[in-house]
Amino acid sequence: MQNRKTILDIQRMKAQGEKIAMLTAYDYPFARLMDLEGIDMVLVGDSVGPVVAGYDHTLPVTMEEMIYHCRAVARGLGQAFLVADMPFLSYQVDLREARLNAGRLVKEGCAQAVKLEGGEHVTDAIRTIVDMDIPVVGHIGLTPQSIHRMGGYRVQGKHDQQARQLLCDARAVQAAGACAIVLEGIPAGLAGQITASLDIPTIGIGAGVDCDGQVLVIHDILGLCDKYSPRFVKRYADVASVIRKGVKDYIGEVKKGTFPGPEHSFS
Repeated sequence: MQNRKTILDIQRMKAQGEKIAMLTAYDYPFARLMDLEGIDMVLVGDSVGPVVAGYDHTLPVTMEEMIYHCRAVARGLGQAFLVADMPFLSYQVDLREARLNAGRLVKEGCAQAVKLEGGEHVTDAIRTIVDMDIPVVGHIGLTPQSIHRMGGYRVQGKHDQQARQLLCDARAVQAAGACAIVLEGIPAGLAGQITASLDIPTIGIGAGVDCDGQVLVIHDILGLCDKYSPRFVKRYADVASVIRKGVKDYIGEVKKGTFPGPEHSFS
């Protein structure tokens, strides 16, 4: 059996110029399948809210929901590095709660690292969690927990002032001790500039090809989420049509009385 990847493996991939492949997962079956194919990192994202629970955005997601899904995903992984999102209000209120909630995601959720959204203004939270020997992944640019301030899901860093702030945010997150950083919804040129300026790996989502790695939502690349379709998503399979056909065929056979047949029954 292959050994489980650690943060040292992920950082080594950047140093060696090997691209990092990351996907979200929210349950055991998906985690197991992507792990068997050799995914490098798995993110239990608070995107579980809109993708799985049907929320309009990520803000309603709770710690209990994150722990439940993280624990399920952890059971399906044998080699991938597991990161868990810290949901809204789990680290913004005070540093004691930030430490407690990060610890719960590791202790109860079996995560190997936690992810926080924000730049310079969350560096105290990053430092206090890192001081507990818990790896932290940063997240700047389009941060979904900030949609009300941003006025929706908008690309960040298009203007000079925003771009300068994102560069400062990235460097501050690294200086605070983060082991990697997600760059979301950032112009490709700026993301490449940030990547070149950092020692830690960058994981892009809607941030161009020059990041050290890429992350997407598994339901998006399989055509299982029709609530939205971001420009940066590439659909690699149309699983929804396969599922719908299976359900349709099942309904038809039940209605006609052809299922269950003798081979599915007991005598």
